[in-house]
Amino acid sequence: MKAKEPHIIYRYVKPSLPRMSLGLTVKFLGTVADLFLPWILAYMIDEVVPQREIPLILRWGLVMIFCSVMAVSFNVMANRMSAAVARDITRVIRHDLFSKISFLSCAQIDRMTIPSLVARLSSDTYNIHRMLSGMQRIGVRAPILLLGGILMTLSLDPVLTLVMVGILPFTLLVVYLVSRKGIPLYTSLQSAVDAMVRVVRENSTGVRIVKALSKGDYERRRFGEANQEMTSREWKANIIMGITNPAMFLFLNLGLVAVIIVGAFRVNAAQSQAGIILAFLTYFTIILNATLSITRMFVMYSRGRASGDRIGEVLALPEDLRLAGRDHVDNGFHISFEDVRFSYTSNPEQRNLLEGISFDLKRGETLGILGETGCGKSTILQLLLRFYDVEGGRIRIHGDDIRGIPPAELYSLFGIAMQKDVLFADTIRENISLGRELSEEELRRALRFAQAEEFVNGIAEGPDHRISSRGSNLSGGQRQRLLISRALAKGPEILLLDDSSSALDYRTDAELRRALRKHFSNTTTIIVAQRISSVMQSDHIMVLEQGRIIGYGTHRELLASCPLYREISESQMGRAGGNTERPGVAGGAVRV
Repeated sequence: MKAKEPHIIYRYVKPSLPRMSLGLTVKFLGTVADLFLPWILAYMIDEVVPQREIPLILRWGLVMIFCSVMAVSFNVMANRMSAAVARDITRVIRHDLFSKISFLSCAQIDRMTIPSLVARLSSDTYNIHRMLSGMQRIGVRAPILLLGGILMTLSLDPVLTLVMVGILPFTLLVVYLVSRKGIPLYTSLQSAVDAMVRVVRENSTGVRIVKALSKGDYERRRFGEANQEMTSREWKANIIMGITNPAMFLFLNLGLVAVIIVGAFRVNAAQSQAGIILAFLTYFTIILNATLSITRMFVMYSRGRASGDRIGEVLALPEDLRLAGRDHVDNGFHISFEDVRFSYTSNPEQRNLLEGISFDLKRGETLGILGETGCGKSTILQLLLRFYDVEGGRIRIHGDDIRGIPPAELYSLFGIAMQKDVLFADTIRENISLGRELSEEELRRALRFAQAEEFVNGIAEGPDHRISSRGSNLSGGQRQRLLISRALAKGPEILLLDDSSSALDYRTDAELRRALRKHFSNTTTIIVAQRISSVMQSDHIMVLEQGRIIGYGTHRELLASCPLYREISESQMGRAGGNTERPGVAGGAVRV
């Protein structure tokens, strides 16, 4: 029988067990010192004070002061140690989780969703931090106070102890039942947090669209619904977990009343002493607080366990894009697609998004891809980058199946400007270099070739100008030119431009294509575009419709053989658009 895998939290706690043991030992000593204080007080009242010896009273008073200082010092020291251990463990968990997320395949990210991953990386790791810190502080001190208090009361008056212990099974039953119900509720709550994060993220990134379309009220309703759902689940979870406190107070205070009544009869019958009753009441208060602390610990444990399960779900995801063995064919082409099939869904009844995609490019050639929205143009680029694995067929670079090329080696071949690319809240320089340590000459050359040098030089700080998150303080054309600069910066072997010039005017677009032909003639380029002028000079042009190739050839060949291409050309450039030798502008196109 296969042994059960340890919980994800234990795997991270295990290396810190020696440090935790030291902290727990210090906590134990401080808690024991706390427990001796009521016992010393009872002894002084019943045995020392009646002797009327001041030196003896002072001696025992010093013992109480020593125990108090020891209790405070050791507890503070143990709390600091527990905080450090919880901090270090959570830091490692957060690091490993971030690393795992960074290397998840796009299919896994689509399945987990980005808002959920953000919540797991933030609020879930925070819940684990709270649990680890609380378990070391409350989780050790409270049981010691509970058991130690019972042992101390047994040494003082076993009969009264039995009265008090009689109510503990009821309290433990409440803790068990409530905690058993609470973990699923907190798991459900974290799912609602995911939904809330998703709505907030969509609103923050799309705030301009919301304002432009006057959809503020609609988005407020969406936020309100997500907020209400999260609040409702949290309220339900807190109500269930909140049963513990009043139940504990009820049972323990009933026990306290019983102890006082029984104690009064025993003192009256000379079977106990006043100091013992006083100490007993103090111990009962200690036991009451310890029991309440244990209930709080179970609340923290419930949330931490639920968060740990969610984090473990991500960390346990298998490697999706496994590295296969080298599969090399000397086909003489730089890039080859061989009858590629792909779908974003695993449902066999749903038609593939791409079907029968085959083409070959030699080094330095340019391929333009045109087609209606949703026909799979961007998907071809993502398959070439191996963000997803093909479901059928092969993709080769230099004759090697990309499934056998290590990721670092594969990605080093590309320069990429994607359709939904991101600029970070940093300087222009850092957004282009992205840690690649570009020289000043490489930076300036990339800006010049991407037609961004003029507007960057027009800014006072130049390349050191700081960009807002997602480039919100730049125009659409400026953002696209910086993204193209990033793609060109290191002289890539393969250049992928996914609708990356849609915000450029025709003249700038033409100058960009002229620069690419002149300075990157040895770079194989694939351009996904919506307008004919961006691809008409390409060596090959592919026309897609519903995931299938319906036209492949040069501009002139497609004008003659592909009705859809001809229709697009005429709608964008007019009937004269087929004449690429015509100087100037034809229907908005520039001859280059």
